[in-house]
Amino acid sequence: MRLFPGRISKKTILLFSCLFLLLVQTCYATDYDQIFSDANDAMGSGDLPAAIAILQKVKPDQGDDSGAFVRSRMQIARLQFALKDMNAASASANEVLALYPDNSEALNFIASVKKEQKPRYVVFMEDCLRFLPQLLKGAVMTITLVVCIIVISPLGGLLIALGRISTFKPVSGLCWLFIWLFRGTPLLLQLFFIYYGLPSLGITFKPFTAAILGLGLNYSAYLGEIIRGGIQSIEHGQMEAAKAIGMSYWQAMRRVVIPQTYKRLMPPIGNEFIALIKDTALVSTIAMVELMRSADQMFNAYFNVTALILAAFIYLLFTTIFTFIFEKIEIRAGIYENR
Repeated sequence: MRLFPGRISKKTILLFSCLFLLLVQTCYATDYDQIFSDANDAMGSGDLPAAIAILQKVKPDQGDDSGAFVRSRMQIARLQFALKDMNAASASANEVLALYPDNSEALNFIASVKKEQKPRYVVFMEDCLRFLPQLLKGAVMTITLVVCIIVISPLGGLLIALGRISTFKPVSGLCWLFIWLFRGTPLLLQLFFIYYGLPSLGITFKPFTAAILGLGLNYSAYLGEIIRGGIQSIEHGQMEAAKAIGMSYWQAMRRVVIPQTYKRLMPPIGNEFIALIKDTALVSTIAMVELMRSADQMFNAYFNVTALILAAFIYLLFTTIFTFIFEKIEIRAGIYENR
């Protein structure tokens, strides 16, 4: 007596085969889910060796099409890395490479293990050599900005200071309004308005131009008040004496009053320019690639704090050099007053 009367078609056999394979894969997937769940529980309790033992139950010969073997071995490698067992971690990653030679995760992991096994000073030097070229390009842009503002802002500040002490009320009031506006709002807001806000009014600037404009206006406002205070600190009798010998107001200012303010102005102006070196970091927010933005880009790409450390050293180098320069200028400017 036949259990299945008649002839079974090939289509029926193929259908049952597919169902059987699907059932087997489902069982394996269920087993894998349970294994990973148990491993997560062990890791949650802090028992990393137990988690490794559980994950090692996943074998490469179980018809793994879901990547469970790769996932398990890479998780084991990371746990062994956390336990400082570098040889075992490399061996686990190499199990993946034995089956999948081009697996990027395993290749990158082995490179990280080799780097971790190097002495710290060697790793730091390699990171410095990798990051410095890009950071130096950004540093050149930072110095370019600083030099441009050092040239522009004292001229703007002098004009604003002369306008503030002018007896012509409209000019004096306009200069006061300029100082009030740019000293009373954050520099970052001013940069945002120039680069992002003005395009809505049909005025567009490139990042470098926007940076020069924002920093130049802001520092002109601050220097305007510093220069005004320096000029007004000179005794009024100096101006009267200059007029008594036939000098005009502008001749007296150029030849008598302003030269006497140099020594008094050097310390506060030097402080402003040293602060300028650090304030240039704000232009990174308007797509300007200078030192800070270069360091930020590399840190986000490599998650390596060495890029930020190097940027800090470069900023310290710049501020130290500028401090030394302004101290020398201050000494030279004092020669006139000490005569």
